[in-house]
Amino acid sequence: MASMLKGCTPWPEEFVDRYWAAGHWRGNTLDNLLRDWALQYGPRTALVHGGTRITYAHLNRRVDRMAAGFRLRGLRAGQRVVVQLPNVPEFVISVFALMRAGVLPVFCPISHRASEVSHLVQVTQAVGYVGPSAYQGFDHTAMTADIAARGPFLRRVFTLEAPGSSSPYGGLTTDPAGCQYSPLGSIDAPPEPALAQSADQVAFFLLSGGTAEALQLIPRTHNDYAYQARAAAELVSLTENDVYLAALPAEFNFTFGCPGIVGTLSVGGTVVLVEDLRPAECLAVIGRERVTITSVVPAVARLWLDALPTVQADLSSLRLVQIGGAPLDRATAERVGPELGCRLQQVFGTAEGLLTLTRTADPDETVLTTQGRPLSPDDEIRIVGVDGEDVPDGEPGELLARGPYTLRGYYRASDHNARSFTADGYFRTGALARRTRDGNLVVTGRLNDPRSRSTSTT
Repeated sequence: MASMLKGCTPWPEEFVDRYWAAGHWRGNTLDNLLRDWALQYGPRTALVHGGTRITYAHLNRRVDRMAAGFRLRGLRAGQRVVVQLPNVPEFVISVFALMRAGVLPVFCPISHRASEVSHLVQVTQAVGYVGPSAYQGFDHTAMTADIAARGPFLRRVFTLEAPGSSSPYGGLTTDPAGCQYSPLGSIDAPPEPALAQSADQVAFFLLSGGTAEALQLIPRTHNDYAYQARAAAELVSLTENDVYLAALPAEFNFTFGCPGIVGTLSVGGTVVLVEDLRPAECLAVIGRERVTITSVVPAVARLWLDALPTVQADLSSLRLVQIGGAPLDRATAERVGPELGCRLQQVFGTAEGLLTLTRTADPDETVLTTQGRPLSPDDEIRIVGVDGEDVPDGEPGELLARGPYTLRGYYRASDHNARSFTADGYFRTGALARRTRDGNLVVTGRLNDPRSRSTSTT
């Protein structure tokens, strides 16, 4: 086993052996899996965004050329790059291209501003940034210039230009702080031989927490994330005929891999990316692209349901709506099936790992009132009281978890890790939950805990 990135906590060897023996971990990197998917599904449509349609073969070629372009611009294996893009094809392309170049993407919500982005740059020592030059009235270029001027890490900025606009740089430009700016569209070079990479290394970082000071970085390895997305795809019976609507932000774990974008690509399905969550836009896209599955939070589900009488859209293709990220009230849950004409799946998850889901064969009462059971047979969960001891089924307590896709420690956060994990490696999710007699989880909220930890797939 290759050594884990400094600042990350590896799984103990006995667990590594167990997850390999079970077939959960298979030793293939995410970017190399994309090569396999391109060979298998080449002419099929991988990504859709508005009028843009990208096949698997074209997606893989673009990733190959962008990876070579990143290396030509000076990025090196092991370095970190903040990726802050909306739901556009360039998000998927740049993330896979960075991984193919051996560079670690740091997923950053498009809504984050200088305080959060600067914090991420400092903690990860990120040398690069991929984002829009401007988006919805905010000047991302000015923000990155200010962060770069404060040094010492950020030195390469790759900007996505709005459709129909041209880059203000006209190519590679260097500012007084020594930071280079390049249009993302210019990051293109002849493909190079594949790098030798280990699947037990970190593939990318997800975020946990709220304010800039509380943000924690979640290292996700190729092995653990490939397993999560594959297992989730199998659980919801995804096939190449499925069309997944990425309506929530693509950098959310829920959207990226539960099964989301990665799971859909793994079976040859189509991912439709939208930047506007409003019902008129999303419901129309579901009808136009024959979407079969999507994932939303309860508030978005209610907006869509309430808009149905006034929005003319054919939703007959929809077979499954995943709802997670916050407690789902029963009244909303009961509306999904009759009004959207599809099956509801309740989901609880953490960007840190643990994912629980109801199953399509579950009784209606289970789907309406619980968040289901863990994704993996090797997910180990405990529900404990304030004394740290397990509570009986039906009693509320804090949900603890460990397993083949649940982290063993945040990145460069030893003090936080001491509070967030038990001595035997269970992650303290901070979620208040109880287990029913038939083994399903009911997650009712958060513990009154000052620590900022995300207990949502979003």
